[in-house]
Amino acid sequence: MPKTPAAKESASEAAGPSSDSAAPDGLEFIKRASLEGAKAPEKLDATLSQELAGGYARPACDAELDGKDPDATDNANYFCEYAYLYHQMDMLEDSHRTGSYYTAIVSNPSCFEGKVVLDVGAGTCVLAIFAAQAGAKQVFAVEATDMAQRGKRIVEANGLGDKIRVIQGTMETVELPCKVDIIVSEWMGYLLLRESMLDSVLLARDRWLKPGGAMFPSHASLFLAPIAGGQSKAFKQKFEQWQGEEQHWSTFEGDMSQWYDIDFSCVKEEFGVEQKKYYLQTGSFVNLNQKQLLGPGKALMELDLLTVRIDDLQYPSEPSNCTLRVVRDGAIEGFCGYFDTYFRGSTENPAEQEVVLSTAPTNGPSTHWGQQAFGFFPPLNARRGDALECSVLITRQKLNPRLLALETVFVLSRQVDGKRTVLDERKEQYFVD
Repeated sequence: MPKTPAAKESASEAAGPSSDSAAPDGLEFIKRASLEGAKAPEKLDATLSQELAGGYARPACDAELDGKDPDATDNANYFCEYAYLYHQMDMLEDSHRTGSYYTAIVSNPSCFEGKVVLDVGAGTCVLAIFAAQAGAKQVFAVEATDMAQRGKRIVEANGLGDKIRVIQGTMETVELPCKVDIIVSEWMGYLLLRESMLDSVLLARDRWLKPGGAMFPSHASLFLAPIAGGQSKAFKQKFEQWQGEEQHWSTFEGDMSQWYDIDFSCVKEEFGVEQKKYYLQTGSFVNLNQKQLLGPGKALMELDLLTVRIDDLQYPSEPSNCTLRVVRDGAIEGFCGYFDTYFRGSTENPAEQEVVLSTAPTNGPSTHWGQQAFGFFPPLNARRGDALECSVLITRQKLNPRLLALETVFVLSRQVDGKRTVLDERKEQYFVD
């Protein structure tokens, strides 16, 4: 369930050290590795020269266990940005994110002491380091990109090379020497499921997690909430820009005909589809506060990471549903999506201290995920007590399956003389690019 601002403040405090304490410690790992690289620029120059000459072969991170690199297309679409330290720093500087993982792991030593842990998508190996600090006897840190090389240096610089084995390669191609007791991973993307990294985590679960093992996080919920006037300027601007593109095309088409005697009218409709998708159907990154919502968030989807199947995510058979309640009069300008993740351990290995990582709209510090906002054009006119029934089928875009497509139906209804009366109904397709 979404939290009130007071509850979220408490959750943030419980989630671990603030940005003034926890995050700098985590960033120190990266800074050490960066400094080591800076001390040997001639090595970096030589590597770059080899790459440009087409003769570069990456060094082994773990000669025994390394898997295969991502294919070129998936690397270009997704993995490549995670090979940059600035991107890793951006995530680690999100103190609510990093602090939540820190507390969930280090404050539950009974879950980790003497256990074998797998970190999927390890990046700079910070979660693997947390697991080692919590008492894990062995941690396998799997990272698909060259960040694994830096992660290994960070692990060794912090004296944990005997406990953490850093493995470079996609999770799908790595062969571990044994089953594991716990899988930790920070796999969440915008609207929870963007990037489709959860597929790799679930594959790792099916192949490598022992019976009774635990997932960290163990559960996740995707919420929707109605947006009030706080975003009206942004949505209005998008709508006006979309209308402006119609005039832009008309001018362009006329100019091409007049100057070059070329008729472009045959593709006018396709241009309109492109522009509608860009301006009106694609979600926007926002950081909302509670006052910008016209009602509380409700869970659209709830996942148990021990039981959810990859096929359920890749090929959903039916839409997910929830009903949003309007708590004050006003126009519903659109809706937003956000998620919470929960660190509960498993039935056989429960967490003593449950931690919640929430990305809900808040009056306090936001996370780097923010929320995804989608507009209604035109807005829905609502009153206090109205219900907005939501049906959302979340699929993957055909050209890039790491991005999302949403087939939606929204029905606004009101109780009149004890009977449900439908006021408005909208069917729309949205995208998370």
